[in-house]
Amino acid sequence: MFVVEKFVSINGESRKAGQLAVFIRFRYCNLNCSYCDTKWANTNDAEAENLTPEQIYEYIKKTGVKNVTLTGGEPLLHQDIEKLVEILAKDKELYVEIETNGSVDISKVKKIENSPSITLDYKTPSSNMNGKMLMDNYELLEGKDTVKFVCGSIEDLEKSKDIIEKYDLVDKCDVYFSPVFDKINASDIVEFMVENNLNGVNLQLQMHKYIWDKDKKGV
Repeated sequence: MFVVEKFVSINGESRKAGQLAVFIRFRYCNLNCSYCDTKWANTNDAEAENLTPEQIYEYIKKTGVKNVTLTGGEPLLHQDIEKLVEILAKDKELYVEIETNGSVDISKVKKIENSPSITLDYKTPSSNMNGKMLMDNYELLEGKDTVKFVCGSIEDLEKSKDIIEKYDLVDKCDVYFSPVFDKINASDIVEFMVENNLNGVNLQLQMHKYIWDKDKKGV
């Protein structure tokens, strides 16, 4: 498995925001979002370590950190992702989250006993990847999962609202709005939430971009 980064930091977003987490960032993504902040990791030739699932697990355990985030790139595209998830799922001390871009089938990890929490991105229109979403995934979501809408415009927010309502997401899982950094004011998102009475939807800022430089790696 080609890993471009492995490090310990705080989780900057999602359910465990503000808590320590160990991050495993995999190489390559099948999408090319306009606002992507890890484009350097998304190509097949990005510099990476070739690690086995067992070696990744060994690294995670050595950190002593209980929250694990598998991210990318797109982690679900890796051949051995199911093997890694099975190893992690057997360790009841760990809380495992997979960040996935919404275009890849999540059923292969959902069927694993003690499956991880899925943070599923919905790519809004400003990403230029909206047509790539695999909407069958929304039938598999459950209470431990999250759908994240990264929004850079009012159009993005309106599309997100439509998806939330169509798939009844607030009653299925956690739902987050996250602003594209430097593209929309968080106050505009709050105003939209108020105007549309979006109960159960969470606004979340990418905490790590406010603590460190927005382009800093390994945080």
